[in-house]
Amino acid sequence: MATATDGGGFDLDSLASKIDYRRFQECIHCGLCTASCPTYVETGDENDSPRGRIYLMRSVRDGRLGLSDPVREHLNLCLDCRACESACPSGVQYGKLIEPFKVALQDSAPAGQRPSLLQRLILTQLFPYARRVKLALQPARILQKYGVLDWFEKKGLTNLLPPTLRRLQAMLPPLAPVQPPPLPEVLPPVGPKRARVALFLGCVADAMYPETNAATARVLQHNGCEVVIPENQNCCGAIHYHSGYEEPAIQLARANMEMFNPDDFDAIIINAAGCGAMFKDYTHLLPHADHELAAKFVSKVKDISEFLMSLGPIKPTNELDRTVVYHDACHLCHGQQIRNQPRQLLGMIPGLKLAPLEESEICCGAAGTYNLTQPEMSERLGRRKMDRIEQTGASIVATGNVGCILQIARKVKERGLEIKVEHPIDLLDRAYGDVPEQASN
Repeated sequence: MATATDGGGFDLDSLASKIDYRRFQECIHCGLCTASCPTYVETGDENDSPRGRIYLMRSVRDGRLGLSDPVREHLNLCLDCRACESACPSGVQYGKLIEPFKVALQDSAPAGQRPSLLQRLILTQLFPYARRVKLALQPARILQKYGVLDWFEKKGLTNLLPPTLRRLQAMLPPLAPVQPPPLPEVLPPVGPKRARVALFLGCVADAMYPETNAATARVLQHNGCEVVIPENQNCCGAIHYHSGYEEPAIQLARANMEMFNPDDFDAIIINAAGCGAMFKDYTHLLPHADHELAAKFVSKVKDISEFLMSLGPIKPTNELDRTVVYHDACHLCHGQQIRNQPRQLLGMIPGLKLAPLEESEICCGAAGTYNLTQPEMSERLGRRKMDRIEQTGASIVATGNVGCILQIARKVKERGLEIKVEHPIDLLDRAYGDVPEQASN
């Protein structure tokens, strides 16, 4: 029987209420997960493997092991990429173990082990709000336009920034000189109407890559979809939840289920793997009283590639003579078990050659906000991913998550390579060519 606390402010009773104990028992300790775990592959430490972390979590849950600093370090180093779930022959739902633990770790962290005030502000007050991110990007947009930011980098002046801001600056993509106008609330289908869908824009994704959201809308139109884009959308809640802030994530989930009424749409379309996985986990996140509505909502949530392949995509005609590698975003291939659909869409594009990528399903080190909270391991995984990409000789890396795009593009820039990093839908949009006429608000 669990004691009330472990002596360090860690509430075991609260944690026990959030984790079905049978989830620990499903692990048979076979070790097949270890080769798929990015942190274990890098460190070789059993405590940094899924099997080892499950043992640590179960020991803490049983009261046999205190939540010491080393235990915290091993658990916090987990990327929550869920590659172990894909490898596990017993169907262990690792995410449903580590995520409640991450919340508990945050709640009970000693003052010296909490994220800095700047990190907390960025993670909870900036990133989840697209409008705030867009506003914060305005100075960078101006500095990029006049080449000042490049000059700062060449002179090493960006090294004077605090570490968190320095990492953010390094990941900043080229921004359009002017923020594009918002998409209309309703976009008509091209040709006969085949479906009515809602498009989720996201927060960081919409601020950093609004052109990908626009491309997603156009591709849906080309495939006979009426596209509804509700105004004043919320964050999916992943940034809060994976940072250990559970209550704000629950509030955002409820707001999203109200805004995207599943009865109004054939599908709710997501083009960011992390957001899609979070949406599909609402039945896990929310209290039991919300489960019926959450299950109904989740049944309509579809990644853009998943939806198009189930709808039957219209074949594009414009040729794209490029060699492309596809990197599997963790929360798409492991969190949602979507692997073939993006490759099938890319394979439809005339002239495009899809080259194989070694270790395609090993995390690139982005993992949501991991590159801010665990920069050393994030760097190691980013370098590992770039080594594999360079070996292919491809000119384009396609991947279905904004965090992966930012992380890999940063590594491309550091190595001075002529490689573009894009969402598969950006490529498909170019292959369709002409831009459908947009309806007015």
